[in-house]
Amino acid sequence: MASEDNRSQPKMAEILDAHRGENHIIVLQDYPDPDAISSAFAHQLISAGFDIRCDIVYTGKISHPQNIALVKLLGIELVRFDSSLDWKRYAGAVYVDNQGTTAEEIVTQLEEAGVAALAVVDHHELQQRLEPVFTDIRKTYGATASIYAEYLEQGLVQMDKSRKEHVMVATALTHGIITDTNGLTGAGAKDFNAAAFLSGFRDADLLQQLMNQSRSKKTMEIIHRALENRVTVESFSIAGIGQLRAEDRDVIPQVSDFLVSEENIHTAIVFGIVTGNERVEEIIGSLRTTKITLDPDEFIKDAFGKDAAGSYYGGGKASAGGFKIPIGFLSGGEGEARGEKKWQVFDEQIKQKLFAKIGVKEHETPLAKSP
Repeated sequence: MASEDNRSQPKMAEILDAHRGENHIIVLQDYPDPDAISSAFAHQLISAGFDIRCDIVYTGKISHPQNIALVKLLGIELVRFDSSLDWKRYAGAVYVDNQGTTAEEIVTQLEEAGVAALAVVDHHELQQRLEPVFTDIRKTYGATASIYAEYLEQGLVQMDKSRKEHVMVATALTHGIITDTNGLTGAGAKDFNAAAFLSGFRDADLLQQLMNQSRSKKTMEIIHRALENRVTVESFSIAGIGQLRAEDRDVIPQVSDFLVSEENIHTAIVFGIVTGNERVEEIIGSLRTTKITLDPDEFIKDAFGKDAAGSYYGGGKASAGGFKIPIGFLSGGEGEARGEKKWQVFDEQIKQKLFAKIGVKEHETPLAKSP
């Protein structure tokens, strides 16, 4: 495993040099954010210098306005997961901003096709799902984009502001750092250093366009729903927002970002039932915190535990986390009334686990929603 210093750069170079001329797959989490997308974009650029062709693959949907703008304005090509893809065409897999636990469908297909995990580059807690040749996990960094900015600064690509692709990558990475560190308020020294380096190459006007994407009407409606349904206890704001379509899934972290900004609230947890392909449903949740002593990764893992295969239902980083809990055979079903009953059961169960983790007994929890 690479440590959090400059020794990671030559090791990444050695890995890529040993695999010149190959086809690689860059695996993103189910619903990639700007940090993941920009880091994959940078890895694609770096790999091209070693004559390695990369496809960036993800499951889920790209639905957040900033994510859509990032992909369209910068011309980033993403490949949507399809089980019929020719997985054996790839000689290796690179996991960026994830460690396989949030991309299980892709991981399974690659393992069945015998495609080895070459590298993992991430800033989240170690998940131990994969056994890659090269690992660069830096938990003290606010964004994976900061790691890739360091790779560029250390010479894996000779950056040139006159080259459009270099400007696009620098702009994307800057966007990734800003969004994953909550506007740099959660950034550390390494993140600021990375942003400073990128500032010499990024397009300021384009970055402004990316950052100024307004909230959609649907997002505002769901924020209103969360405000109506939230329960506050011990400076936690907990909101179940009901059933969502897959294309609205990115609203969940937006709502948690909104709720954590409330006075006297240090942690917001938002969750809902998301309906995906073939009416498969999952509980998707997002945690945001400003409390320094609260570890999102530990909190989520303790609250929800592991599945039958021994994998945690979620995890996190310094100030944010997420969880995904399959509903299984209870997915689907016809009728609004049946769907509402199902939601009530899961809403109560999730809240019970959260209250237990917070240390509040059931009879001490609020009997009514917050005003």
